[in-house]
Amino acid sequence: MTDVVDSGELLRRIQRARAFAAQEAHAWSEQGDPVREVAYEAVLRVLDEIVAPGRHAAK
Repeated sequence: MTDVVDSGELLRRIQRARAFAAQEAHAWSEQGDPVREVAYEAVLRVLDEIVAPGRHAAK
């Protein structure tokens, strides 16, 4: 990745990644794969922490 992006574009990319992770967590939940579901939920928590630090309490 050699592109230079501004903060707005970076936030949009993070939001797209978060939406994708949420969709995948839901899909794997419906397919009954708890390992992949938990993995995508972990990605969601990390992306949430990047966007809104400290807003979500640690589990």
